Amino acid sequence: MDLEEVYDKIYRYCYFRLRRRELAEDVTQEAFLRFFESGCVNVGKNLHYLYTIARNLCIDEFRRRKAEPLDDEIPDGFAEEEMLENIAVRAALLQLDEADRELLLLRYVNEVPAAVIGKIYGISRFAVYRRVAQAVKKLKEKLGGEDFL
Repeated sequence: MDLEEVYDKIYRYCYFRLRRRELAEDVTQEAFLRFFESGCVNVGKNLHYLYTIARNLCIDEFRRRKAEPLDDEIPDGFAEEEMLENIAVRAALLQLDEADRELLLLRYVNEVPAAVIGKIYGISRFAVYRRVAQAVKKLKEKLGGEDFL
């Protein structure tokens, strides 16, 4: 597994949790520092441990500072239809609880294997599959049956 790719995934995860770019960068760096200080060298084999560190740091940071709401900035160059889809998906995601959003981010955005997610949460990979399926079902309901997924 490419270290740069893992770094990007951990950053996205931290950004999702903290919603502030600078803070997510700091927490991502701290997570990698703690990971390597612990004596772990193989990121691919210990990916669950790295996510656990990042998750705990995000929780600590969230407790110290209240997270700000998501920015409503619209990136340049988006087509109107794509923009509307993104807004609809984002609104539906915000209606899900934090645990479901985090699970969908890990599984579909960061493409973390179910076995690794199971290790992060301390559950079996089959429980991960069930929870992901439930979260996807909830998201589809929030989207009103639209075919975004």
